[in-house]
Amino acid sequence: MRMFSCSLGLAIVLSASLADAQDKPASRDFTIGEGKVAFTAAEGWKKVQPKSRIIEAEFEVPAAKGDEMPGRLTAMGAGGDVEANIARWVGQFAAPAGSEVKPQIDKLTVDGSEVQIVSLTGTYKDTPGGPFAGGKTVLREDYQMLGAICQTKAGNYFLKLYGPKATIAENEKAFRALVESMKVAK
Repeated sequence: MRMFSCSLGLAIVLSASLADAQDKPASRDFTIGEGKVAFTAAEGWKKVQPKSRIIEAEFEVPAAKGDEMPGRLTAMGAGGDVEANIARWVGQFAAPAGSEVKPQIDKLTVDGSEVQIVSLTGTYKDTPGGPFAGGKTVLREDYQMLGAICQTKAGNYFLKLYGPKATIAENEKAFRALVESMKVAK
């Protein structure tokens, strides 16, 4: 009889703990670079399993009213200089005939690190399986990308938010808040 009451008590405690966990929102805090760089994501952004092994953290950003697809935020470390990475991002967009894709670049300092925020709009050349998967590129018209290149003493880290233009425009302040939340381990 005693064993039954202990088991029942443990079951009640576990059940209450699970109910509490389900009522609380998932943590918006995340780290990349083996814990060296920390950020806080916007409320309502859903952390998901990264679609590629090179991505350290990924979030789904709710679609704006009228948009069919959500936005996607990826975070990762990578090499290469700033200009080469901006050129790579520019190459992921196609411009209307007779024009070129021109990035808008904003520079700021966050937690002692230089950050460049890059904004691009146009037709996004999406590679759903990742850049090395060899799948077919899907052209997504009227897209926008906000990218941040964070040059920290722990290395370079990249945040990339892209999706339908209205969705990204609706989340532009939240993206900037994410960038400004960066904390680099001392």
